[in-house]
Amino acid sequence: MSKPTLYGIASSRAFRSIWAAEEMSVDYQHVGTSFSGDSKTPEYLAVNPNGRIPALDDDGFRLFESMAINLYLGEKYAAEIFPTDPVARAKTWQWSVWGISEIEPLQMQIVIQKLFMPEEKRDAKVIAGATKGLARPLAVLNEALSNQAYLLGDDFSLADLNLSGVMDLFNMIKFDVSNYPNVQRWLGQCYGRPSYAAAKAVGSQK
Repeated sequence: MSKPTLYGIASSRAFRSIWAAEEMSVDYQHVGTSFSGDSKTPEYLAVNPNGRIPALDDDGFRLFESMAINLYLGEKYAAEIFPTDPVARAKTWQWSVWGISEIEPLQMQIVIQKLFMPEEKRDAKVIAGATKGLARPLAVLNEALSNQAYLLGDDFSLADLNLSGVMDLFNMIKFDVSNYPNVQRWLGQCYGRPSYAAAKAVGSQK
């Protein structure tokens, strides 16, 4: 039986899955795969026909989409951070989907302007509008964390990894969350985990 293989790089959505594998101590192989040429080869398209990253090949079982990969890894390898209780598991799904529906689209508007556009061509209105739009979901998250350390209670779980993994781009765009102290505290706790640093190191490899 071969090791699971994860394709992608840290500066992409693949980071979430690399972090999950590191947190779960999965014995996996990492193949540094970039956005462009690497992900468009016939060999890679056989794994992910979308030509995007990340992708997983687990002994012939092939899967794409970072959240699907993380939930699969949790199911197979990490009962300690992916709860079996149906209520807690539903909350894990909730926060994972919430992150890619409520945070990521607005976050990506800022990423595109700040990281992919020349400074003279950046649209300040887009950045301002997305920043304003993020106030509502961040307030929701701040309230959810008001009386507990993590999304499911006292302990770090896959819900925290998935959502904070989505929000990792806040670091790249220097997004200020100081108006949301519970969110700021929670992100610090999530990003302070040894697995986070390990994933950044692995994901930067080609």
